[in-house]
Amino acid sequence: MMNHYAIEWIEAWCRENGWTDLFVERRNNYWAFPPGCVMPEPIPVQALRLIKAEKGLTAEEKWWSISAIIGTVVAVLSTVVLKCPMPLVFAFAFNAITVAQFEMEDV
Repeated sequence: MMNHYAIEWIEAWCRENGWTDLFVERRNNYWAFPPGCVMPEPIPVQALRLIKAEKGLTAEEKWWSISAIIGTVVAVLSTVVLKCPMPLVFAFAFNAITVAQFEMEDV
């Protein structure tokens, strides 16, 4: 599983909107205390989507993307040199897993 939001992004949003005591219940599920409230609430999904649209990819997402591209290039070169399709099969499997991790879960 990959993180789709950097904790710094969420903390900045909380400071701007008056939310306090941010904590992560589980991956990509953020809770904090809204202004004037005594019970924590999940960070609104609309706010998370806005943050994601504004900030783009996290460092982890960039790393997975770059590794998928490099792995594909290496697989193509290996396939040509070895005259065997198996490196491409492995690259396809790795890329399928990478793309699946980019799928965001809406809670």
